[in-house]
Amino acid sequence: MREGSYLPSFLEPRRKAEKALLAHVARSNRSMVAAALRTVFAQPDRVAAGKQLEVVAQNMTGHGPKAAQVLRDGEEDVLAYMAFPQEHWTRLYLTNPLERLNKEIKRRTGVVGIFPDVASVERLVGAILLDVHDQWQVDKRYFSQESMRTLLGGDEPLRLTAALHVVPIH
Repeated sequence: MREGSYLPSFLEPRRKAEKALLAHVARSNRSMVAAALRTVFAQPDRVAAGKQLEVVAQNMTGHGPKAAQVLRDGEEDVLAYMAFPQEHWTRLYLTNPLERLNKEIKRRTGVVGIFPDVASVERLVGAILLDVHDQWQVDKRYFSQESMRTLLGGDEPLRLTAALHVVPIH
């Protein structure tokens, strides 16, 4: 995990990297730099993306040396998702499910308003997380079995555990 970040580096969204980069570029050059950065993400593998990133950084040196340095410094974080199988890439560099989960937690805790103690907040958030876990185990598989088999490199079938059902204690 990067310092100052709540996400592992491969979950840092690409638009966040683009925003950090464009902060160091003159307004007149921003669209050109953004287009050049998108060519890095369009590469088929990590090696090609690293080479393209260096080409983009070299071309940007004249327009914004600080931006070129920011791009070079963030290479590992921005391209970390490319270490996974290609069919996982879009699901790793987008943070939509995490943002949706945080929004649901915020909504449900907002309904309650004031909590009597920390344990009650932990119970509510834990119940929400268990509910989402159950949904992902049964209904919404975020990664298919085939893509996970590719990731794990095994030929044997994946063993899927049944969803955990928790009954509230009264």
